[in-house]
Amino acid sequence: MNNTQYPFAHTSNDLLSDLKEENFRKGLNYGIVAQSAEEVRDIQNAPAISIGPYLIDSGQTQLLTTISIYADRGEVREQVRLLYMNAVALRIWKVMGKQPNVIGAQHRPPKAAQLAFGVPFSE
Repeated sequence: MNNTQYPFAHTSNDLLSDLKEENFRKGLNYGIVAQSAEEVRDIQNAPAISIGPYLIDSGQTQLLTTISIYADRGEVREQVRLLYMNAVALRIWKVMGKQPNVIGAQHRPPKAAQLAFGVPFSE
């Protein structure tokens, strides 16, 4: 869990300020991340397994209430799982060293998607 770009001294305020770099257009709150069958086989690619411990280890547990990640089944091997991640979740995922395959963005997750980690979206 040691990342030289974002050491444990990196605060949640630093992380949130980095969100300015995200290219979420107004109204498109969720980035759509496609995970392949190979990625899904690695348990550390499941946000519910890896994000909580990362935030605890890095002393950023206050971010837990700002994360919203939904999951849905994909239809092809290259996109077997689709994650709908809000800007905070997507930024944390990248800081963790993940290389998400972002295939789009939308206002909210589809109704069929299930909350996988964090808090439900709100308006």
